[in-house]
Amino acid sequence: MNIQLRFFASIRETLGTDQESLTVPEHVRTVGDVRHFLIARGGPWAECLAEGRILRMAYNQVMTAPETLISDGCEVAFFPPVTGG
Repeated sequence: MNIQLRFFASIRETLGTDQESLTVPEHVRTVGDVRHFLIARGGPWAECLAEGRILRMAYNQVMTAPETLISDGCEVAFFPPVTGG
């Protein structure tokens, strides 16, 4: 399955990219699975997407939960919580 990834704010800065096209294996079926798949890359991926870190996720530009199923051609985005002032 092919998906589009988008990264925002400090996550984008840590990874040095704002987007990526990715082919995921069959066992990657949810937004949370995508996160774990990326964490397994290690290095900055494991650092900024770590399970203990609070971050937001979106599926096709809609805020979502880790349990949301993904589909071919979808967009999954990761970004830190946003605060206003």
